[in-house]
Amino acid sequence: MHKFTVSITREIEADTAEEAALLMYQELSTEPPPDRYWVVDETNAAAEVKLDREKADEFATIDHTADPGNW
Repeated sequence: MHKFTVSITREIEADTAEEAALLMYQELSTEPPPDRYWVVDETNAAAEVKLDREKADEFATIDHTADPGNW
């Protein structure tokens, strides 16, 4: 199994770093999840990934921990 760092980027205007984090949290809890991510692998190769919303929603409904490939 490989390890990846997955990030999202938003420009948020705020007075403090904590306020910016809280505004980001608020956005994530009230808006649909983002569909663009930055993914960095173990070799530090980075790529921007844009998900197909319909496929991503379908994937999210499946319990992938039950997949024997994840054991």
